[in-house]
Amino acid sequence: MSERDVDQQLVERVQRGDMAAFDLLVRKYQHRILAVINRYLNDFAEAQDVAQETFLRAYRALGNFRGDSAFYTWVYKIAVNTAKNHLVAQGRRPPTDDVAVDDAMHFNGESQLKDRATPENELLRQEIERNVTAAVDELPEELRTAITLREVDGLSYEEIAEVMSCPIGTVRSRIFRAREAIDRRIRPLLSDS
Repeated sequence: MSERDVDQQLVERVQRGDMAAFDLLVRKYQHRILAVINRYLNDFAEAQDVAQETFLRAYRALGNFRGDSAFYTWVYKIAVNTAKNHLVAQGRRPPTDDVAVDDAMHFNGESQLKDRATPENELLRQEIERNVTAAVDELPEELRTAITLREVDGLSYEEIAEVMSCPIGTVRSRIFRAREAIDRRIRPLLSDS
């Protein structure tokens, strides 16, 4: 049985009044949802409140959930909208950069840096992080969103296609182009090391 099937069974149990089933869904996804929200708010305590609000909204709307998308994809959309609405209500603008530095891309030189924790390598790591972040910032929104959903949030290509309302082939192309742009930006740094 797939993860999506398990989630759908839990949703159906919740729709029949089984609160324990909703607790299982919350426990399963609370850390991922909290991480998504924290990227927008950059305040862990505030993100916890917004995550709680997200799951409250999800619970209230669960009667309308038909399973057209995976449960995580559905609750992810609620989390992003709740975080953005929270920022607007606070008089703050949602960030244009969806990728936190710590959550940046995995790169080919990473294992080399872990092996030799020298001051030079730490400086190189920081430089690579800055360049990855800058490369992601410079991407068009559709590429930035696709790469963030894949690399930071860990969504499948199918889930990304649902979130972005586009074909899987388009998702693959966007992720490929985003990775290519990031690679071009950091390749000189890795070849110098």
